[in-house]
Amino acid sequence: MAATVLPTVPPPRFAPEEDACAAWYGKVLGWTVTGGPPVQLVTGVGFDVLELPSDAGTALLRRPVATGPVAVMGRRMRFLVASGSAEELDGLLDWLEWGGVALDLTALGAGGRITAPAPPGRPPGESPRGAAVWLRPPEQGCEALLPALPGPGRAAGPAHGPDLVRLVAAAATECHRARLGRRTNGVRQPLAFS
Repeated sequence: MAATVLPTVPPPRFAPEEDACAAWYGKVLGWTVTGGPPVQLVTGVGFDVLELPSDAGTALLRRPVATGPVAVMGRRMRFLVASGSAEELDGLLDWLEWGGVALDLTALGAGGRITAPAPPGRPPGESPRGAAVWLRPPEQGCEALLPALPGPGRAAGPAHGPDLVRLVAAAATECHRARLGRRTNGVRQPLAFS
């Protein structure tokens, strides 16, 4: 009895633009990528992500707070921060007296992933509607200047990169303001004094 030979199914192929996207992140930036399409960026290796509603993120970008690269996808904005920062978010929010307040501010760290925005320089309109895009694109070596907690005996500042505490404090404030604004449908309620 002859053995039946099953045809070999080739592995899935990525579209050329997916290959170029993965290559840019992997070879130019040295970031860990996985999956596709769409290509996913692995968090917790070179960076973590603070994620918040895009209306709060837009207000945060108007503030004089230093940030790293920033992406938007749909109604969510993603701020890249130093690797390990996701583990600090709950403690920072408690320390800043935001603990227990529903802010819609989350962090992705080790084991997480985000959809990779199209690399910078892609003509506008080429990305599908709702696709992830960079508002402040990353540059090679940017991980060293991502918002982080200052080390012992060191203050945050230009020589050490942006301060994670200031970024989280401003993000929490803008998330809270945006949430209140959505609850009142954009109508400011007068303060009642007793």
